[in-house]
Amino acid sequence: MTTTEATQPSAPLETTEEDLMAFVHRAVGDVGAVLNGAMVVIGDRLGLYRAMAGRPAMTADDLARATGTDERYVREWLSAQAAAGYVVHEGDGRFRLPAEPAIALTDESSPACVVGAFELAVASLQATDRITEGFRTGAGLPWGDHHHDVHEGCERFFRPGYLNNLVSTWLPALDGVVDALTTGARVADVGCGHGASTITMAKAFPQSTFVGFDVHADSIDAARERAADARLTDRVTFEVATAKEVTGRFDLVCFFDCLHDMGDPVGALRNVAGTLAEGGTIMLVEPMAGDSIDENINPVGAAYYAFSTLLCTPSSRSQEVGAALGAQAGEARLRETAADAGITQVRRVAETPFNMVLELRP
Repeated sequence: MTTTEATQPSAPLETTEEDLMAFVHRAVGDVGAVLNGAMVVIGDRLGLYRAMAGRPAMTADDLARATGTDERYVREWLSAQAAAGYVVHEGDGRFRLPAEPAIALTDESSPACVVGAFELAVASLQATDRITEGFRTGAGLPWGDHHHDVHEGCERFFRPGYLNNLVSTWLPALDGVVDALTTGARVADVGCGHGASTITMAKAFPQSTFVGFDVHADSIDAARERAADARLTDRVTFEVATAKEVTGRFDLVCFFDCLHDMGDPVGALRNVAGTLAEGGTIMLVEPMAGDSIDENINPVGAAYYAFSTLLCTPSSRSQEVGAALGAQAGEARLRETAADAGITQVRRVAETPFNMVLELRP
């Protein structure tokens, strides 16, 4: 589609020079933020942040020597990071990484770690041309067709939250589930990706068995490798399957940040509800969101709506039904989806700034 008369403003736009320039400055800041995403990915891949974390101020030459990189590139990167406020220029060409960005960008065991979000964001931009075409045609884009760093970044983005909340808070909030897992339960992790959530649970509950399901074969291969590395293959298996193809009998079925990506979330919930053993539970973990757009006008909402436009909505539209719940569906919409699947009991049991956790029972 090209610009036509129909897309032009219908009346002259009125503003003040002050208001216009205020927006321009904000827009330039946003341009810098987009570009800074690439700077963070570079710093992560080359170990630049890790080399600076907890150390006195360094020159570009110091950092280049410590990381085996080129001083001139490092100097420009440090300047960009200082301008963005991620590092502090202390004069004489020396730069220091404060504790806060050091933790958020290097400690992947911390709930504050956001480095994976940058990898996910930068990689998702690779599909801009295809998503643009999707706006014109309504076509979707399967998860597996994205740049492979989308899959790596997604795991790194969500894994810290699982490590810090899943066993300590989320599972105990479910009625009777920890007791069942402790004595021995059978668990399905639907949309398991690289298996971070599956393996986290398996390590905590050695009497239980776990099956991870995902439609993306490469992710299942990665999950199997991680299970082997953790020496869990006697209790943890992974299968390529959609949510509607899941079979077996389970005491607990989990959906971690994936139901909204599915083309037919009602069919997915209906199918897995049929696999529950007597007294079984579905744990639904979804991105934190209010039930209206106005409730989501905040930095988390801005990030999730953008991710949803580039990743989640196209994924759903590429599948049958194409319900496209979106990453900001909100609890009310999720309750409606569960009700349509014949699930009558829904209870919010936990939340973080990034996720809500719902307990579902037929």
